[in-house]
Amino acid sequence: MSFAFYCAMSYSVYILSNERHTVFYTGITNNLERRTLEHKLRLNSGFTKKYNCDQLVYFEEFTSIEQAIDREKELKKFRREWKLQLIRSFNPEFIDLSMNWYDSMDL
Repeated sequence: MSFAFYCAMSYSVYILSNERHTVFYTGITNNLERRTLEHKLRLNSGFTKKYNCDQLVYFEEFTSIEQAIDREKELKKFRREWKLQLIRSFNPEFIDLSMNWYDSMDL
């Protein structure tokens, strides 16, 4: 077995939204739980902090960083209506998929 087998990485492409689902942010990470918490805690300045995007409404997982980057680029080109359809097919209620990931001490 190769070293790469034991160190297989997972990459996630994700979409965050604000509480009213009027704004969407598409990102990529190698640790979805950590990255989502960073958004919730507003640790990074930028789009998600400015527009209060902290609800995880969609994600896809990949084993290849190249595939994840390609998918992120594809999703970023999507028009709003296409993003809405994609999210609804995965998460029809637009619930925050990370709502049970953290205890109250994290937030």
